[in-house]
Amino acid sequence: MDRRKKQPTPKTAPRVTDDRDRALYVISIAAELSGVHPQTLRMYERKGLLQPKRTEGRARRYSDRDIEHVRLIQELTQEKGMNLAGVEMVIELTELMEQMQERLEQLRAEAEEMRRRMEARQQTALVRLRDIRAPFGEK
Repeated sequence: MDRRKKQPTPKTAPRVTDDRDRALYVISIAAELSGVHPQTLRMYERKGLLQPKRTEGRARRYSDRDIEHVRLIQELTQEKGMNLAGVEMVIELTELMEQMQERLEQLRAEAEEMRRRMEARQQTALVRLRDIRAPFGEK
């Protein structure tokens, strides 16, 4: 029994909305664009640092975002002297930070909406209080 995770086919895969995520390049072109050997890309994939898309025939396809990712890995390992375990941690923390920033933006939008609703209710309540007449003819 084949235990590999079934990859989506072009027909079943979700639509790509960001052009940087569109899987365009075969491994040789991706290697040339990122300045590494194709075997390096395979190693990064084995280590879990890179997840290229796959065709129905299981051939790898790389996106511009994948190329950027490889360049970041190269910068961290070659220029900063980081090992691949450190690179993995940096990538995980970067992704976590991006998720947290997205969540923060959602919360800010929700808080702004709540503030606007409260202001609208406050104004409505003030108008209603003015419309109430004082008891016993008092002014």
